[in-house]
Amino acid sequence: MQFQEAHSKFVKEHLERRSGERRGRLERGHAHAEVLFLRNVWWPLRGHFDHLHPEYEVIDWRGRSYFADFLWRKNDVKLLIEIKGYASHVRELDRQKFCNELNRETFLTAMGYQIISFPYDNVEQQPELCITMLRMVMSKYQPQPKPIDRSLLAEKEILRLALQLARPIRPIEIEKHFAIDHRTVVGMLQRLCSQGHLRPCRSLNTKRVLRYELAGDVLRML
Repeated sequence: MQFQEAHSKFVKEHLERRSGERRGRLERGHAHAEVLFLRNVWWPLRGHFDHLHPEYEVIDWRGRSYFADFLWRKNDVKLLIEIKGYASHVRELDRQKFCNELNRETFLTAMGYQIISFPYDNVEQQPELCITMLRMVMSKYQPQPKPIDRSLLAEKEILRLALQLARPIRPIEIEKHFAIDHRTVVGMLQRLCSQGHLRPCRSLNTKRVLRYELAGDVLRML
């Protein structure tokens, strides 16, 4: 099934299940940006719209209705997805609305939702980046179709740790993180360097490798 046919069926099914303002919001709110996200990001990544709900109503901390662009819900996972345009978001957001938005996001997080936002510009011009980011988020909740080499999982964890540190990582930090010996860590780091994900940082005086920094597009590895 092609995107256009699948999308029409997707919207039709949700319209048939709704009434009142929920139906009206879907008719009005599911517009260009939302469709572009589905076409450029969601469909290439997933190939279907299972467990996805457009213009999903949630209640904020004040008891007021709020409609998120999408909710992906599967089992106990509740992932709210927003597409935000810079011009409209900045133009319409005064101090009170800014506070309300942050309060809403914090409240919904406390209620068990994970909230992710994509800039409209990236959805339109860099959909591959959005796909990579969304894949990283959803991979936490997806069962693996086949067993994965533990060394590969460890290498991914090293890259995540390096991203979190936002600076060159030292072998000793990995040893403490995994509780493994120095020789094993060096072997893992050398493999990541050979794959182009890390590069060694050498001391100016001794030329010894003391740290490793990220190299290339590590997001694709994750």
